[in-house]
Amino acid sequence: MIRRLSTALLTIVAVVLVTSTVRSAQSLAPLTRHVREVTFTGQAQLVGRLPAGQAMHIDIVLAPSDPAGLESFLREVYDPSSPNYHHFLTVQEFTNKFGPSQQDYEALLHFAQTNGFTVAGGSRDAMDVQFKGSVRAIEQAFHVTMGVYQHPTENRNFYAPDREPTLDLPFQVWHISGLDNYATPRSALVHKSSGGLPNASIGSGPANSFLGSDMRAAYYDGSLSGAGQILGLLEYVGTDLADLNTYYTNTGQSNSVPITLWSTDGTSTSCLASMGCDDTEQTLDMTQALGMAPGLSSLVMYVGSSDTALLSCMSSTGGSCPSVLPSNLSSSWYWPPPDPSTDEPFFEKMAAQGQSFFEATGDGGDWGNTTNNWWPMEDQWVIGVGGTDLVTSSAGGAWGFRNPSA
Repeated sequence: MIRRLSTALLTIVAVVLVTSTVRSAQSLAPLTRHVREVTFTGQAQLVGRLPAGQAMHIDIVLAPSDPAGLESFLREVYDPSSPNYHHFLTVQEFTNKFGPSQQDYEALLHFAQTNGFTVAGGSRDAMDVQFKGSVRAIEQAFHVTMGVYQHPTENRNFYAPDREPTLDLPFQVWHISGLDNYATPRSALVHKSSGGLPNASIGSGPANSFLGSDMRAAYYDGSLSGAGQILGLLEYVGTDLADLNTYYTNTGQSNSVPITLWSTDGTSTSCLASMGCDDTEQTLDMTQALGMAPGLSSLVMYVGSSDTALLSCMSSTGGSCPSVLPSNLSSSWYWPPPDPSTDEPFFEKMAAQGQSFFEATGDGGDWGNTTNNWWPMEDQWVIGVGGTDLVTSSAGGAWGFRNPSA
């Protein structure tokens, strides 16, 4: 009897060990899509492969631990009748309740080390880990082939995986950013034709242009200043603060708000005209924000090359992110991801932490013009902010009304 029991126990142990080995070696796909339709359909013609030794920077996003619980919490925290109304979480509280587990985070770090990657950033609180590695290492770790394709609508090539990536982990990650450059981020800025004059005729700036301070006077009667608040700006390109200083010199105004330029993934925070870089959008974002809220305690410009690296830092503190958490976040950039749900965990996290994310609707036309790929303003947790045809009673004055007969 004892021998039979021992044999049975050994059999059970063997089965458990085999099952554990299979589970740990199982290759699982992320919970989001990565391959663009044009590569599946052949619309984008394959022209070659990325060099095996070429270095790449990727960002792996971990999935929230309790998606259903997070959705339930968000319903309550935004329900005026709920006792949890506006009882927002801190970054650490969010991680403890809904963030990835410490076990999964450490497993991802181990995955990086065993596959020859160098950890470059991210944290458990930020729900991501940034890696650097060669194309060869990426192809082996994610079981893909990195191809070079002819872009079907633009005069350039792009790189992308030939199939959905899979990882040898006992759990599914959420997304992997940096595997393709099919879509490039673009700003909402629309340049006027050469020599064109501004439509504004009563602003207090040069050539009667409207300044941020004019907007504040018209919308808020100068009574609100953003005192004590922190503002975060999302930018895919850095800036030259000398241009900001030039703006204040030309307008006869001054700025007392401290400005921090923060790279979320190693992207340069500098953008110099001498290097052929245009920081018009970035400077406009700062001048309009500072004009509307001159009492801010600080302004943080987050600069990065991927949406997930940017949003992870904008919703986290510490580690490779700033030590402050802005309550208001703003973007004037569009980026169509391969899967619209890619950024959802970060937008939900912001909402749970009481952060408001504003997205400029830009000058691309009416909402029905879907060819503009206006992401992320379509996300349910993003606040789209449109333009207006402003008329004031005088330069730097209150809101005015246009004479219909004029």
